[in-house]
Amino acid sequence: MKFQKIYTLVLLLGLALNAFAQNPKAESGLFALTNATIETVTNGTIENGTLIIQDGLIAELGTDISIPEGAKTIDCTGLTLYPGMIDGGTRLGLSEIGSVPETNDYSDVGGINPQLKALTAVNPNSVAIPVTRTNGVTTVLTMPSGGLFPGTSALINLHGYTPKQMYADFEGIKLQFPRAGKRGRRDRRTPEEVEKEYKKSIKELDDFWTKAVDYAKIDSATGKARYIPELIALLPVVRKEAPLMVEVNAAKDIMKAIKWVEDKGINVIFTGVDEGWRVADSLAAAKIPVITGPVLTNPSRSSDRYDRPYANAGLMLKAGVKVAIRTADTENVRNLPFNAGFAAAYGMGKEEALKAVTIVPAEIFGVADKLGSLEKGKVANLFAADGDPFETKTQVKYLFIGGWKIPLVNRHTQLYDEFLERDPGVKK
Repeated sequence: MKFQKIYTLVLLLGLALNAFAQNPKAESGLFALTNATIETVTNGTIENGTLIIQDGLIAELGTDISIPEGAKTIDCTGLTLYPGMIDGGTRLGLSEIGSVPETNDYSDVGGINPQLKALTAVNPNSVAIPVTRTNGVTTVLTMPSGGLFPGTSALINLHGYTPKQMYADFEGIKLQFPRAGKRGRRDRRTPEEVEKEYKKSIKELDDFWTKAVDYAKIDSATGKARYIPELIALLPVVRKEAPLMVEVNAAKDIMKAIKWVEDKGINVIFTGVDEGWRVADSLAAAKIPVITGPVLTNPSRSSDRYDRPYANAGLMLKAGVKVAIRTADTENVRNLPFNAGFAAAYGMGKEEALKAVTIVPAEIFGVADKLGSLEKGKVANLFAADGDPFETKTQVKYLFIGGWKIPLVNRHTQLYDEFLERDPGVKK
C-alpha cells in the first residue's frame, strides 16, 4: 500500500525538517494548576480553582483541593483552563508539503480501500503538529481521501513518537458519497455525462455494499469466510458495531445519502455537509450527527450569501442536529478555534461553539468518557489561556496532552524569535 511504501520517506523528511521541532522535551509528572478559572464545558465554570494532573489523568479539580506532596505547582492566576480542542476532520500527519507528492500519504490507487488505515501513515514529526498545538488543539481526526472508500480515519492525540502512542481510541471508515451534480465551475461535463457518471457510482456503491452484507452473513454462519481485506474491514459497519463516516456536501446529495443510510439501516456520521442548513430539518429527523467545516470558506453556490458557511453549523444546531466543527485542513488546523469563533458569532453562540470543538466531537467518536471536558478521571488534555480561545489575540500559556506538559515551541515561534533578534541585524 502506498501508505506503507512512503511512510519511511515521510518520516525521514519530517525528521529532517523538524529535527528541533519537538525540542525542548515534553515534561511528565504530578502537576497542580492553581488559582485558575476552570471551564469544565460539562459542569459549568469553577472560579479560583485548582486542577491536579497525575498519571496522565485529571486526578482532582475544584476550589478546595489539597495539593499533593511533590506536585509541580503552576500558578494560573489570570488564566482559564479549557479542555483540549478536538478537530473532527483533518489531514494532519498525512501530508507535509502539498506540492511535493512524496510527502503526501492521504490517498491510494483504486476507489475501494476501506482496509487502508490512516493511523499507519501518520508522521508524528510533522511540522504542522507543534504549530497546531500552540492554539490549544490537542486531538484531531486524520482522514484519507480519494475514491469511493478511501480508507479508515483515525483519532490521534498530538503528542507521541509513534502513531500507536498517539492513537485516541477511534477509527472510522470513510465513504465519499457519490455526487449528483457538477464538481464546481471548472467541471465541463454535460448534464447527461454527470447523470451517467452518478448512476455508475451509485451502482458501484450498491454492488459493493451487497457484497459486504453477503460476506457478513457468510462470516456469521461459518466463522471462517475467505480472506478479503476490504470486506473484512466493513464487517463492524455492517453489524452496526461502528459508524460509517459519510462525506457529503450538496443538499441534494445529503437527501440521497439520508435515504441510502436508512435503507441500509446502519449507523453513520455525516462529514462536510456544506449545505446542511438547506436540509437541516431532514438531518435532525434522521438523527444523524454531523461534523461540518471548514467554517472559514466561501459559499458552495455563488448565489448564496457570503456568510452561509459561517452560519451553517448554527442553523443545523438550531434545527436539532448534533454538530461538531472541523477545519478539513493540514497546515491551518491551528485555526480550529477561529472557525468555531465565526460559527459562534453567526448564530451558534459561544457556549455551543466551544462544545462543538470539545465534548460534542468526543461524543460523536464515542470517547466522551476520556476526552472533551475537564472532569475527574478524564485524560489530561487541556490548555491554559489568557483570554477567549476564539479570539486571535489570546495566548495559550500552558498545554497538556495525556498529562505531558508540552513546550509551546514550533517552527513559527522559532522563526519569530530568530528574526526578532537578527544577528547581524539590518542597518538603518
